[in-house]
Amino acid sequence: MTTPPAVVAIDAGQTGMKVRLDRPGSAPIDEVFPGIRTHEPLLPQLAAVARTVAREHDVRVDVLAAGVSGLTDAEADAAALRTVLEDQHPSRVLLAHDSVTSYLGALGDHTGAVVAAGTGVVTLGVGSRRVARVDGWGNIMGDAGSGYWLGREALDAVMRAHDGRGAQTALTAAVRSIWPDLESAYIALQVADDRVAQIAALAKSVATLAESDFVAADICHRGAGELALSVSTAIERVREADDDRPAVCAIGGVFRAPIIRTAFERALHTRQPDAVLQPARGQGVDGTAELARLHEGHALLGYVSVA
Repeated sequence: MTTPPAVVAIDAGQTGMKVRLDRPGSAPIDEVFPGIRTHEPLLPQLAAVARTVAREHDVRVDVLAAGVSGLTDAEADAAALRTVLEDQHPSRVLLAHDSVTSYLGALGDHTGAVVAAGTGVVTLGVGSRRVARVDGWGNIMGDAGSGYWLGREALDAVMRAHDGRGAQTALTAAVRSIWPDLESAYIALQVADDRVAQIAALAKSVATLAESDFVAADICHRGAGELALSVSTAIERVREADDDRPAVCAIGGVFRAPIIRTAFERALHTRQPDAVLQPARGQGVDGTAELARLHEGHALLGYVSVA
């Protein structure tokens, strides 16, 4: 009996990989796998997940579409991924940065701008002819307004208060609950494999304490301002002379904090008064599934590796 072909879409992040299996005549199936191991080669990890899904559901991977967090130019090689997965004989493989798939999940194939702010952050502006990526440069060189950025700002504020260089803040107690000895916290973080996730986890305390602590509130407002600046910049870079009322979608865990979302909307409308904020149509895995359906000539296709 011939193994039926299927489309597998992988939304690959550092905290988890969401996978969608789409078979003819059946409802799509969603699964979650462990996140990308950044210290190991990426393409074999994606292929291994696709094989696991194929084996569990007795299908053949005919089309594989993957949106990957932090995808580099060197890794964005759909032909190489197709070779790694050659045992499945895929007819088509598509590989893109998760800014592309987040955009497609949020706004579909329409023009506008999407900012996705979680542990990291990336903004993508898409016009009729141009695409602009803003930030998404990682925690060392960028990711302004991200969960990591908020947590890092909290640590900075706590240590300034500890030294007497800055105002006292309720964030100190939140940090001490994790690292009782503040003066050795930096050593513990430097040797921790998951230090990015640990620091980003502090963003929740920053947002919660912002209601009563002006230091935390200031961090939230500055973070929201950075996110609005990125969106406004993306819009300006892709805007055509006759464009008006650009669609904007803000997604990711950072925007679950009311103080940040409200401050972001206010800052964005100051910079782009005609912007129209819209709710997301779907999630990243929905956008990954949309990769294979992008029409010829769409501006985003130039940012997708296809084999």
